[in-house]
Amino acid sequence: MPLATAPDTRVTSVSTAVLSLLLPHHRTTDPAPAPPAAFPHQLRRIADFVRRDAPVVFTLPGFPCKSPNPAKVLGHLPDQGERLSLSFLDRLCTDIGRIHPPGARIVICSDGHVFGDVIHVPDPRIDAYADELRGLIAGLGLTGLSVFDLRDVLGDLPYDSKRAHIHRHHAPGVDALRAEVHADAHTRALYRGVTRFLVEDTADFPGTRSALQRACRQRAYGVLQRSRAWGALIAEHHPAAVRLSIHPQPVGAAKFGIRLLDAPDAWTTPWHSAALHRADGTWTLMPRARAARLGHLVMSDGRPSHFRQG
Repeated sequence: MPLATAPDTRVTSVSTAVLSLLLPHHRTTDPAPAPPAAFPHQLRRIADFVRRDAPVVFTLPGFPCKSPNPAKVLGHLPDQGERLSLSFLDRLCTDIGRIHPPGARIVICSDGHVFGDVIHVPDPRIDAYADELRGLIAGLGLTGLSVFDLRDVLGDLPYDSKRAHIHRHHAPGVDALRAEVHADAHTRALYRGVTRFLVEDTADFPGTRSALQRACRQRAYGVLQRSRAWGALIAEHHPAAVRLSIHPQPVGAAKFGIRLLDAPDAWTTPWHSAALHRADGTWTLMPRARAARLGHLVMSDGRPSHFRQG
């Protein structure tokens, strides 16, 4: 076998170093950490950018809107949880730039409108969240980040029309998805996680707990269908990007799960929780009701921001 040339060696070395920056933040339910070689999909895509001396582009579906359950969040607009998460992602881009001078950028693929009807959050509230997200990125000078949402894909069509379009053209059939949930452990874990979030996000359900769980199991398939459809659209618009995910991903998966902030649960995100500034100076995420028992509310620009211990 011929020896690797110097450029090949450089590409491999830089790509491995870039991926190593992500590994401490891997969001996964796998019990043990894995080395860079266990992530061939990510190494291959990073190497394509390194070889071309181009900025490494990551796509991250997420940052959709705040949970509609007021026991979990401080309101419907981004708060300290989003500020900390966005700043973390931008620092990651800066750190990559020290290894790979062209740097990196992360495209936040805000997916609230994709799911709005199935998660029961109105479109104007999702617009307000996404617009504030863009404002935070600009105001904090986070030059490594940008936001991409349905408005960038389908323009000024009504949101119901946009959702119908992507569902019709990109979503898998529900029967095929049900079969996958039964056959594949990772898809089944995702389905259960989505179902749990839908149950927890429902504040005023008129029926019984068992009826709520049945309804949320049904809606979870709709969320998974839309998630697949949104992923297909992102791949069309950013075909070469390294794919990140806010959901836990197994080692070796095509998507790399990334943890934005410390939380006791691998599924917790800033839009399903409130941020708590602990007495030791560290931050964590948890439901608003629990954070309120542990700390006092901090305001920023006249709005609730986070909780602080002590």
